Amino acid sequence: MLTFLIVCPAVFLAGLIDAIGGGGGLISLPIYLLAGLPPHRAIATNKLSSSMGTSAATIRFAKRGHINFKIALSCSITAILGSFLGASLSVYTNERIIQIFILILLPILFVYLLFTKKDFDSFTRKISKTTYIASILSAFVIGVYDGFYGPGTGTFLLLCLTRFAGLDVLTASGVTKFINLVTNLTALVTFLFYGKVYLLLGFVAGICSILGNLIGSGMLTKNADKVLKPAILGVICIFFVRTVTSL
Repeated sequence: MLTFLIVCPAVFLAGLIDAIGGGGGLISLPIYLLAGLPPHRAIATNKLSSSMGTSAATIRFAKRGHINFKIALSCSITAILGSFLGASLSVYTNERIIQIFILILLPILFVYLLFTKKDFDSFTRKISKTTYIASILSAFVIGVYDGFYGPGTGTFLLLCLTRFAGLDVLTASGVTKFINLVTNLTALVTFLFYGKVYLLLGFVAGICSILGNLIGSGMLTKNADKVLKPAILGVICIFFVRTVTSL
């Protein structure tokens, strides 16, 4: 019972944050570990609860017409390929290198977002071949990062889709959610096959994740720019602290 009391509120908060600006795993996964789950079971059970929450947010974005499925499907393929490549590279590369790179990148990204005058809502470029190319390349690069290291993947992808591909914030969020769902479900099937998921805890926490994701996605669709920027800045701060403490 204590495990449920520790995990469920945190997973709700993680779902709320994840639906708005990504990065929910920065909160949920450490909580599973704090509750005493072994690392592999913590990752596996987190995949179940996060997949349930991401499914709810993805369905909401789809119903409101905020997912461009041509872009989303193309990006999902390159993200999976990138993730496979990143995972392969991680075998031969010291993780400390990417952590140091992240520690340099995050403050720069924080200052840029804090002082930039260009709002997320201003990214409404007409979808063209350039949009597709930039989206696919962004998904591949972030996929490599996801396979190699992982934390903050959704946040980074959302930033790339708005800043480089020029997608409006709601479409970028919808595409990001779709890709997250595909990659999460792929990992979840693997963990279920090997029996690593605590099903009862994962399902109960998943209900909390669904509630958090529904509230978060509702907040985003109502007032995208005012909600998104503070959320991403908060995720960057959490990510920075976690990276420092993991060194």
